[in-house]
Amino acid sequence: MVMGVSNNITAILNLIATLASIPIIASGIWLASNPANECITNFRWPIVIIGLLILLVSLAGFVGAYWNKQGLLALYLFSMALLIALLLILLVFAFVVTRPNGAYHVPGTPFKEYRLHAFSAWLRNHVTASGSWRKIRPCLAASDVCTKLAQNYLTAHQFFNSHISPLQSGCCKPPTACGYNYVSPILWTNPANPTADPDCYLWSNDQNQLCYNCDACKAGLLGNLRKEWRKANIILIVAVVVLIWVYVIACSAFRNAQTEDLFNRYKQGWV
Repeated sequence: MVMGVSNNITAILNLIATLASIPIIASGIWLASNPANECITNFRWPIVIIGLLILLVSLAGFVGAYWNKQGLLALYLFSMALLIALLLILLVFAFVVTRPNGAYHVPGTPFKEYRLHAFSAWLRNHVTASGSWRKIRPCLAASDVCTKLAQNYLTAHQFFNSHISPLQSGCCKPPTACGYNYVSPILWTNPANPTADPDCYLWSNDQNQLCYNCDACKAGLLGNLRKEWRKANIILIVAVVVLIWVYVIACSAFRNAQTEDLFNRYKQGWV
């Protein structure tokens, strides 16, 4: 009887684990499908893959519990422990590399600008290094990140009172310190202080150039990535807590089932 109850508990817990894998997969898909991240291929799928593996392992655990396959249950517990550890490592790593924030406020506007050197060295090296940026830059230029900015804000008042994304702030306009005169969100003329920032000389009104060669654009991309990973981490933390809770109870139920099985065999040997 205890054996059946323990397996039933384990089966129910694996259904909960299966449900917990859904927000993990969803957050990974959200990160991967976000237009601002479509040019960063290295960061698109790790969470989705881990979520899918947790889903498959949870289903295997459910099958093992429902049909009393002890070998499959043992494999489930071992695999789930590895996946939870991997997810925890990913979470801690994401928090560490996204902790530095390169944002600073622009006086008189609600949006921020970003300094590349203020982000973590790991992010700078793996996202904005010369080899990576050669692939990211044309992808950004081909996207509609900046053209949407021009479509959404038709006047200077609208633009300077907008909450534009870090990517738009860094790539679609010159740094505010340069003192360019506003014509449209992606068209600026006559800088009053062209030596204020090296990016001032890199700005171009050519719609294929804009500030895609600027450090400000690289910093904006990192700012966008940091902002979205921080949002996804909240979902992942909740999912990890649920998975750990499920795993601990499943281990206890499996241990109870094993103990009862040994006890029954012992009794049968003495009958």
